Amino acid sequence: MSKRAVLEVIALDVEDAIAAQAGGADRLELVTDMAADGLTPAVSTVAAVRGAVDISLRVMLRLSDGFGAGDVARVGRAARELRDAGAEEFVLGFLDTTGELDLAAVETVAAELDGCRWTFHRAIDHAADRNALRKQLADLPGLDTYLTAGSAVGVDEGLPVLLAEAARAGEPGYEQQLLVGGGLRLDHVPELRAAGIDAFHIGGAARPGGWAAPVSADAVGEWRRALDLG
Repeated sequence: MSKRAVLEVIALDVEDAIAAQAGGADRLELVTDMAADGLTPAVSTVAAVRGAVDISLRVMLRLSDGFGAGDVARVGRAARELRDAGAEEFVLGFLDTTGELDLAAVETVAAELDGCRWTFHRAIDHAADRNALRKQLADLPGLDTYLTAGSAVGVDEGLPVLLAEAARAGEPGYEQQLLVGGGLRLDHVPELRAAGIDAFHIGGAARPGGWAAPVSADAVGEWRRALDLG
């Protein structure tokens, strides 16, 4: 039997977090401002969510739209404040204006995490060379996951890349878990599971009423059941 797949759900607040956990989510990605594709939430929100649910929680470290690091010192301060509020896992990823990995920024922020586990987010899907990016990050402490659709435009286009990367699991630069998200649908799941992919990330799919509505425990539950059948 294949092991239980990880289901990560985007949460904006305590209501989302409680519904996601009730539906069977294993982990939350906590953000604010989805109009900017998810920015760093308030410290008070992190503390409230951490007090409301007991599943894993990864907190976004991203202060402005786009994949540039911006003020790296501010990002580092945010990381310290969030850790003080109870955050133990994070999400980050920075590129320069040419699409190359901003390794200096990533290393600086990762150092503030002091070994906390973290995800490199979908900046990888916008990178000039995703293989080179992976190899540059291969030994960075705490990095255990890549959130990716395999393509900047989503899983439909990125599926061949996802399957190819899953086949390279364990190679240098490919030891981290693939967390698939970005235009992910339930009909993608069987092929991804058959390839050995065991982590899935949903946002809009958990909100039948759109981003103005809260996470639906029923919608999350549908994904939980589908993954458990995989």
